[in-house]
Amino acid sequence: MDPPQSSAVPALARMLITDEQFVSVRGTVMDANPGMSEELAGRIVEEGLKFVAACATNPGLGLAPSRIVDEGWHALILHTAMYADLCKQLGGQFVHHYPGYDPTNYDPPILDRTRETIAGLGWEADAELWGPPSDETLASVAAKCQHAPECTIVVQPKPKKPGVA
Repeated sequence: MDPPQSSAVPALARMLITDEQFVSVRGTVMDANPGMSEELAGRIVEEGLKFVAACATNPGLGLAPSRIVDEGWHALILHTAMYADLCKQLGGQFVHHYPGYDPTNYDPPILDRTRETIAGLGWEADAELWGPPSDETLASVAAKCQHAPECTIVVQPKPKKPGVA
């Protein structure tokens, strides 16, 4: 039996954005990584979408992408209007990026928690793309981010206006 779907997310993460937007974001990943196949770039974008959805729908949990998935997230962010709309569509929590890179701070439990959160949305994380920062067997990406405990992504709820309950 499939896990229940969150009301904010579709059956496939790929459906969070239009086909035209997906092609554009995939192209951004390919531009940053010459020689990368369309297929792999598309997988990276889809995992980036899953990550953003996990963060936006679970504020305060402290999640992080793998280095390869971070490449897809970077490409999404570069499409600023689409990215802002995506965050709004997922509940209004804007998922900010806090870059950091120190592969010696790699903390597997952060990625485990992120993959579990993605599974809670009804999706399966692409295991090949969620490895440690040193794992470049599938892809060597341009992104030089590896989020660790001090730079996990914690979405803060918007402050309420004074006098609003």
